[in-house]
Amino acid sequence: MRRLLVGLTAWSVLASVTACGSSDPGGKDTAGSSGGTTAVKVGVVPVLDVAPIYLGEKQGFYADRGLELELVPAQGGAAIVPGVMSGQFQFGFSNTTSLLLARSKNVPVKAVANGVASTGEDGADFAAITVRKGSPLTSAKQLEGKKAAVNTLNNICDTSIRESVRKDGGDPAKVEFVEMPFDRMPAALDGRQVDAACTPEPALATVKAAGGKEIASNFHDVSPDLTVAMYFTSEQFAGKNPELVKKFQEATAESLKYADSHPEEVRQILTTYTKIPATLLEKLTLPRYPAEPDRPSIERLAELGERDGLFEKKPDLDELLP
Repeated sequence: MRRLLVGLTAWSVLASVTACGSSDPGGKDTAGSSGGTTAVKVGVVPVLDVAPIYLGEKQGFYADRGLELELVPAQGGAAIVPGVMSGQFQFGFSNTTSLLLARSKNVPVKAVANGVASTGEDGADFAAITVRKGSPLTSAKQLEGKKAAVNTLNNICDTSIRESVRKDGGDPAKVEFVEMPFDRMPAALDGRQVDAACTPEPALATVKAAGGKEIASNFHDVSPDLTVAMYFTSEQFAGKNPELVKKFQEATAESLKYADSHPEEVRQILTTYTKIPATLLEKLTLPRYPAEPDRPSIERLAELGERDGLFEKKPDLDELLP
């Protein structure tokens, strides 16, 4: 509970700062007509979800539109949102719940492109609740009174874990969430620092390779077509730089399409920005990279956020979505 209150307080501070207009996340777009390029910083999370933007950069989809990307790793969407609002990043990648939470706090984030979606298959998703080898836990309900690792608090991991526990007949309020980066979770499970973890790929493959197992498909439990994350900017930056935003949207859409049709390249690009061993590449479960967000699944996340007390008021999806 203390961690939850601290997180909400941080969001309140961010909301008050951005509402007062103290940050200036960028100037006018200078790309295109002059034939030059515009340097663009994008906050990303080092997981399989962002493979398309790395592939798109490699294939020249962004350079073709006059954009020179600098991809900056961060621990999670909750950390990237303040970076975008302060102007540290022009764009960011964030799980959908963190964006909904920002909107509920009057932080003017604006999704500009889709990111990643669930596979739609229970037990065969690209993320799961996992436990260590030999763990006595076999179901989400058994997480009552246990510690579960999430990359950042108040995001899609804890929201979806709560829903898995709830669907299994358990009390989600009895789960204790522990914050840590995804790449630390396999070792934390093995060392019994936590009892379970929210592990998207490649952490999922790493846990399984060590003999761990999954006990629930938490993203699928929210919605089979769950829009897990999106790329976003601030309303202020979008208003000042409509042409730059359009170029980023077009390049990202092309990157998503390319990733969906080139699965082996998705696996290979992952080795350039994560620590996954090459021996695990073929064992990865790939997500889907649809061109558009799935609004019903985002509405479901908003409902769960309200139910679990994450939002003081229901976020306006029309203000958030492209």
